[in-house]
Amino acid sequence: MNQKNFDYLKDQIKYTGFGEGLENQLKENMKRQAPEFTLQHQNTFGRDETTTALHFKKSPSSDMYFFNSYLVSLKKQDQTEKMNQSFYVEKNNNITLKEAFNLMQGRAVNKDLTNKQGQLYNAWVQLDFKNTDNNGNYKLKQFHQNYGFELEKALSKLPIKELGNEQDKGRLIESLQKGNRQSVTFIENGTEQKRMIEANPQFKSITVYDGNAQRIRQDLSEKQAEKQTVSQNKSQQLKPEANENDATSVKAGKRKGLSVSQ
Repeated sequence: MNQKNFDYLKDQIKYTGFGEGLENQLKENMKRQAPEFTLQHQNTFGRDETTTALHFKKSPSSDMYFFNSYLVSLKKQDQTEKMNQSFYVEKNNNITLKEAFNLMQGRAVNKDLTNKQGQLYNAWVQLDFKNTDNNGNYKLKQFHQNYGFELEKALSKLPIKELGNEQDKGRLIESLQKGNRQSVTFIENGTEQKRMIEANPQFKSITVYDGNAQRIRQDLSEKQAEKQTVSQNKSQQLKPEANENDATSVKAGKRKGLSVSQ
């Protein structure tokens, strides 16, 4: 068995979101020197369950194995049929299991992508449930930087308490970029209300849900948004100046990408 290859694959599995529980199975299969093999992984996200098959293939000219793709089977709590989707693994550009789950839930994920020429660009990706490829997988639709969706600008139109703190704001933006439905606090008419939000790049907006996961239509006027911004600015002025090392910085360069053709 190639130890360096094992160490690389072990880390690749871990950072793609499958943890460290598959190490022994990976080692056993690599020792057998089979042309290809599959590892099984199970997880739960809330009340939804995922069963994933991770596919590995041996090089025809060496003892190196490659983690090529993984097939996620999603069982939603309110549905009897399972949804299946394959995700392809690149050397440095992977969609994590949690991001895959979010995509299969219909949400969008922000990724640094690489085109056929090897050039890096940023885009939101989302599964297109109306179109499939030859293998039956849903195609990915993309919303590039020039599409016009600005997450921070869209958030600023909502009365979100967490936007008044740079650290909370950074964590919120990073969570939404991963495709999560994130819990936030709305300040409306002087009272605090718990809400869930998710990014909606296709419609250049933020989708808002109440505590019962029911979608809420938001009709905040520009004046209301401005009032909220003024209130948050005043709150920040009353606080001692933060050390710049305490602020959470969300940089595109820190996020892993996905190799997708433009």
